[in-house]
Amino acid sequence: MVFTPGRPFFRSATAVIALVALSATSVAPAFVTVAAAQSAQPRAQGPASVADLAEGLLDAVVNISTSQTVKGQDGDSDSGPVPMPKVPEGSPFQEFFDEYFGKQKPGESNPSRKVQSLGSGFVIDAEQGIVVTNNHVIADADDIEVNFTDGSKLKAELVGKDTKTDLAVLKVDPKKHKLVAVKFGDSSKARIGDWVMAIGNPFGLGGTVTVGIVSARNRDINSGPYDNFIQTDAAINRGNSGGPLFDMYGQVIGINTAIISPTGGSIGIGFAIPAELASGVIQQLRDHGEVQRGWLGIRFQPVTDDIAESLGMTSGKGALVAGVIDGGPVANGSLLVGDVITKFDGKSINNVKDLPRAVAESPVGKEVDVVIVRKGKEQTVKVTLGRLEDTDDKGKGKDKSKSQTDQDEDSSQDVDVLGMSLGVLDEATRKTFGIAKEVEGVLITEVQAESVAANKRIEAGDVIVDIAQETVKTPEEVAKRIEKLRDEGRKNALLMLASKTGELRFVTLQMN
Repeated sequence: MVFTPGRPFFRSATAVIALVALSATSVAPAFVTVAAAQSAQPRAQGPASVADLAEGLLDAVVNISTSQTVKGQDGDSDSGPVPMPKVPEGSPFQEFFDEYFGKQKPGESNPSRKVQSLGSGFVIDAEQGIVVTNNHVIADADDIEVNFTDGSKLKAELVGKDTKTDLAVLKVDPKKHKLVAVKFGDSSKARIGDWVMAIGNPFGLGGTVTVGIVSARNRDINSGPYDNFIQTDAAINRGNSGGPLFDMYGQVIGINTAIISPTGGSIGIGFAIPAELASGVIQQLRDHGEVQRGWLGIRFQPVTDDIAESLGMTSGKGALVAGVIDGGPVANGSLLVGDVITKFDGKSINNVKDLPRAVAESPVGKEVDVVIVRKGKEQTVKVTLGRLEDTDDKGKGKDKSKSQTDQDEDSSQDVDVLGMSLGVLDEATRKTFGIAKEVEGVLITEVQAESVAANKRIEAGDVIVDIAQETVKTPEEVAKRIEKLRDEGRKNALLMLASKTGELRFVTLQMN
């Protein structure tokens, strides 16, 4: 059979099968019947073309070219020249070594060199000349140049950058080139399976269009504290970083940032910063040159199913307050260690990653409602947010987790419970185990191998601060608290532990 180019194989094969089956009676009527049946079917077509959409967006996407001066390996002023390798007399390569190394002068340092890199970006404000890209595209650059689709180039200056979200804002002179801008869309409405288009500068090739779908949402790839990526199978390669991810309305719903690839090329797993996160950061960079984020002043950890059961909660949702920073916004007692935050400023906190994003997106100084579960009861507290600094100084503050009453050092003896040997925390044991002065509670002096405590990585030198949100000061109080929980029918005991340096964490131990 001869196949005509452009004709669907399935249609031709169907016609042949019908003709063979009916050839014993009448060929012509069979052909007419098949042809009539085919004409009744809708004509098969591929997906609608995106050519018109791409044509209107290409001019808004730019290539970002950067250069950086990098010193040689021995670039210090007091370093000498690279020594000439020792080669056998008469070696065929000796003349090349003589030519290269003979040019070096004694005491001369290795020369610096220019390193260039390429990325992508897009214009969001044609009147002001504002361009958005990734921070890692322009990081440490000495010169930044924006290249347009018509071949023209403009020098760019850095307006602001944010390392936590890997975003940067650039500015070019809008009088020197006619700019075309695009707008941010609502990435929260993007659904898995929606068509998307990526435009960028892969491998320095210039404006390149690829199409795919939204493969997943809310991806955490451990690249930063606010990970909430859109995953797409639209081809994204090196050089696409900083380029836009468009929806089918031509609005930017993401900024292409990272890929997973064992080969360095696209394997259909790319990630874009969602517009709902990026737009606020970009506006702050434009207004202030930096990002001002809200700060709650707590340390927190996930609420596991065991912890939820120990707290009388029906599900493991929320963020568990594991420490309160002295001098922070909630050091006044509005939030306490052991509270579970389930809502922040009207936003549900379903998992521990939701909290830092919600807090960071809130304005500094704003009073917000925080819904918490405290000792099994839900309540709402008001908190005024501080400002998160880029340094870790605030994170080094002391936790308000120590007991407010002094421990009676003569009232306790060593007690064994749940695979742990417990003792009094006094000056002698502090010195023995190297425990900080501000840590208070009941000392764990030994942990039995393969016990429930050992399985949860509890170690000698850890300190029990409270059990089921009640402070304990002596080994006897620990034993009594465990027995009380058993009598109440609890399966797990929730312990708040302090490390030797005072870092807090919550652990659940089975009491079976």
